Amino acid sequence: MNKIEAVVLDWGGTVVDYGSVAPTTIFVEAFKQAYNFDISLDEARVPMGMGKWDHIKTLGQLPSVDQRWSQQFGSAMSDDVVDEIYKTFMPLQKAKVVDHAKPINGALDTINWLKSHDIKIGSCSGYPREVMEILVPVAADYGYQPDCWVASDDLQVGSRPGPWMALQNVQKLGVNNVANCIKFDDSAPGITEGLNAGMWTVGLALTGNAVGLTEQEWQALSATEQAQLKLKAYDTLYQAGAHFVVDSLADARGVVQKIMALRVRNERP
Repeated sequence: MNKIEAVVLDWGGTVVDYGSVAPTTIFVEAFKQAYNFDISLDEARVPMGMGKWDHIKTLGQLPSVDQRWSQQFGSAMSDDVVDEIYKTFMPLQKAKVVDHAKPINGALDTINWLKSHDIKIGSCSGYPREVMEILVPVAADYGYQPDCWVASDDLQVGSRPGPWMALQNVQKLGVNNVANCIKFDDSAPGITEGLNAGMWTVGLALTGNAVGLTEQEWQALSATEQAQLKLKAYDTLYQAGAHFVVDSLADARGVVQKIMALRVRNERP
């Protein structure tokens, strides 16, 4: 059967949390609270899409952060330090995530269209299960209820950019062929996850990490500023390997139809 069976959707910046802002400011705050150490919002965004413990560890390995950390503390960031920052991060994140659980404009319309074509809705996130257990019911109150969801710490083998969360969706949804799946994500690690799982991948340029602005901040920009950021975001996601890139999930129907036609011709990602 060469038809699209399922999509696997990221959460923040893809379906909910326009700009993927909920975790970003919390990373900055967690570093400050735990060790009185300053990181910028731009630095906090670099590993976005990874599991949160891995995100913190990768942040500490960024050359700019590693240099300042070593100057302040005399050595590179250890895993014990990552553990402490993570412990600080988690309660802050759980308190914040409900404020960003409302679906992005147009996302539910596309999801309902997918369901009308008998396409199952899977999902996975860089959030661990204890955060997802708070986010999922609040999102459901807003009308978003995927057929399954997988958290970053559900699998012992790890999270993004590996394929494991995406493939766990394949198993949960009973998908017959990974080539009949489309992974939607707003971050490079999430695109790589889909590629590693053998899926079609679609990047979402404007609503997530690639631009990193709230909807209000985006709308306040001039047309020239928007065009520059849009071009950069598209390039970032195509460089990550995305087969297609669109502005948002609201704009995804045409791409899904293209992939449907490719599968009819037995083409694979």
